[in-house]
Amino acid sequence: MDKIEAHIQYFVIRMCRQDLKDGVTWLQNSPAQSPAMILADNGFDVWISNIRGTRYSRRHVSLDPNSADYWNWTWDDLVMHDLPALIDLVFKQTGQKIHYIGHSMGTLIALASFSEGKQIDKIKSAALLSPVAYLSHMTTALGVVAARAFVSEITTIIGLAEFNPRGEPVSDFLKALCAQAGVDCYDLITALTGKNCCLNASTVDHFLKNEPQSTSTKNLVHLSQTVRDGVLSKYDYGSNDFNQAHYGETKPPRYNLTNIPHDLSLFLSYGGQDALSDVQDVETLLDCLKYHDVDKLHVQYIKDYAHADFIIGITAKDIVYNQIISFFRNQG
Repeated sequence: MDKIEAHIQYFVIRMCRQDLKDGVTWLQNSPAQSPAMILADNGFDVWISNIRGTRYSRRHVSLDPNSADYWNWTWDDLVMHDLPALIDLVFKQTGQKIHYIGHSMGTLIALASFSEGKQIDKIKSAALLSPVAYLSHMTTALGVVAARAFVSEITTIIGLAEFNPRGEPVSDFLKALCAQAGVDCYDLITALTGKNCCLNASTVDHFLKNEPQSTSTKNLVHLSQTVRDGVLSKYDYGSNDFNQAHYGETKPPRYNLTNIPHDLSLFLSYGGQDALSDVQDVETLLDCLKYHDVDKLHVQYIKDYAHADFIIGITAKDIVYNQIISFFRNQG
């Protein structure tokens, strides 16, 4: 490309409780419909990253993925270590502030990290699709059942540090969840994300052949605690003594989203049919941002969109991505 207009950090981590995805998700559609290619075609330098534990991110300087220690992490670690390291890497390589795009859990770790002041000086703006911070009102039956199971000390049920959906123990566990009353897993994407309006059948087939990916069981427990407690806080170790040992206080510290700098340019897009990023929960998030500079906060509501439409929907280019491009270009 002749001109690089900006540098965009893509952090494509879905909600790992159910959407265990890697960076390839940004490239599932045709080049004309895939967000990474659309942005590249518009002159942006696109960086795609992968969450630890997925197929392209399983190496470690000292730990083996077959060991339990490798999987001893939650999204707290992504907030405190992984995302800041990624931002720093891109910043050092490009010498420019970064436009960030995240979907689902990619929005969760971004919001939490921004609230902690991590690398905020290297961020020019952020686009958050299907933003997740509060999960008390999610309506997906499978998600609710899974969250209850994980809060009920899932580690003692399946005895695994790695949650590999393609492995037999986890597969059997998921089958048991799908057999419960009110849970219909015949259409898995709908069961997980809500009634998506605009998916291509061939893209869905390709998507399901490549996903889901592994995550840590501890990470799923942490996400389920967020559903249970209705607040955004660090991992709860289950007792006052353990929390005291880890945090110096008996309760896990909360992430205070009102600490996000009011002049940080944010683009939030959410859907009326989203069963994970529920409208009521997004409104709770927006309430945390009520003192944000008016000219720095752009909110888009799409009535017919559910969770997957934002990333593999065939209409997302015209409805969402073109808006993001305009938003980025207006940031100076």
